[in-house]
Amino acid sequence: MAQPELHNWLTTLFLLALAAHLMIEVWLNIKNQFHIGRHREAVPSEFAQTISLSDHQKAADYTRAKLQLNRYVLFYDAAILVLMTLGGGFQQLYDAWLTTDLTEIWREIGFLLSTFWLLSVLNLPFSYLRTFKIEEAFGFNRMTMGQFLSDLLKQWALGLALGLPVLWAILSVMHTYFDQAWWFYTWLIWIAFNLFLLWAYPKWIAPLFNRFTPLEDGEMKQRIEALLARTGFESNGIYVMDGSSRSGHGNAYFTGFGKNKRIVFFDTLLDKLTPEEVEAVLAHELGHYKEGHIKKRLVWSFGLSLAGLALLGWLAQTSDFYHGLGMTTQTPATALLLFATAIPVLFFFLGPLSALKSRQHEYEADAFAARQVGPNALIQALVKLYRDNASSLTPAPAYSAWHDSHPPAKLRIDHLKRFQASDATPS
Repeated sequence: MAQPELHNWLTTLFLLALAAHLMIEVWLNIKNQFHIGRHREAVPSEFAQTISLSDHQKAADYTRAKLQLNRYVLFYDAAILVLMTLGGGFQQLYDAWLTTDLTEIWREIGFLLSTFWLLSVLNLPFSYLRTFKIEEAFGFNRMTMGQFLSDLLKQWALGLALGLPVLWAILSVMHTYFDQAWWFYTWLIWIAFNLFLLWAYPKWIAPLFNRFTPLEDGEMKQRIEALLARTGFESNGIYVMDGSSRSGHGNAYFTGFGKNKRIVFFDTLLDKLTPEEVEAVLAHELGHYKEGHIKKRLVWSFGLSLAGLALLGWLAQTSDFYHGLGMTTQTPATALLLFATAIPVLFFFLGPLSALKSRQHEYEADAFAARQVGPNALIQALVKLYRDNASSLTPAPAYSAWHDSHPPAKLRIDHLKRFQASDATPS
């Protein structure tokens, strides 16, 4: 079993970052749980007329239950990561693949796929608890054990079908240009793969897990088509997804790019909102597109991946990188694995920056919706979604700032109310 070199700078940095990340996350988790608990007995005054005390308390209890489970996940994930890196788990898996008669590239592909599969299996207990304990207890789960296992097998099969060609292409490039600019060529492969997924997801991947049917004619469809015409948004169809077959949560989104864009509503959302409110929710989603958020996020993601791969290009040439994270074997596959599992710990502080940018985008999308359809319908829709999805109205500010991709309910509603004062036509 590989043992880390205690004097290795990367071992020290990795353990310090992991400890800092764990302490911050646990502190924020507990702080949020107590903050929500202190506000459990009274609905915030801004929502007192629209959300009942029982609904507010359900949201508080639901959120606190998820926080409690997440604390166990934090310690569990940290322990697994240490055991697999510094404890030599990854190295033992690689040694097992060395006993096969496969060629080097296919042996490394097998090592990576089997390792990611093992990590997925190790997280199954918590997936089960979330679905069949917490979601079940609060009335959201509609999934049977058969569906749970079927989805899991589909995910593994999809990962295998997509992972094999991508890993083969990346490892082939890495083996050929390992002492050169392999990281740039790998980045180009990664971009192509992600763009392919964006294009293929609506038509080929999503239907593997859910049923999509065209939105029926009626007032709702007329409103949506009029909104699309006003905003100049072209899509490949408006669909309703059978979200109720798995969960009671409601949502809406659009996916794909180019001529393969689709607008999707959960059936659970359409059951709860009026046509005017659905139009407002869609206007918000269109706001992300019209404000360029999708492109900005792609550019940000691709930029980070380029920087990350360039960093890996340097690290992969140093023995400290492997030895410091518990590996004695220095190959492209082990470099990729360590970079995907261990190195992100060193950059955990980027998470809040991403969440901050996401919250800014939500405000911009809300403003776009308010200009298109007025703020009132979106306010009403958001309040219903907070209530029906049991979203906490009182998160701890520090926790929300660190984690949440959407602004807290009060701040978001207050932002929309500014458009009421200006008759939804702000300058």
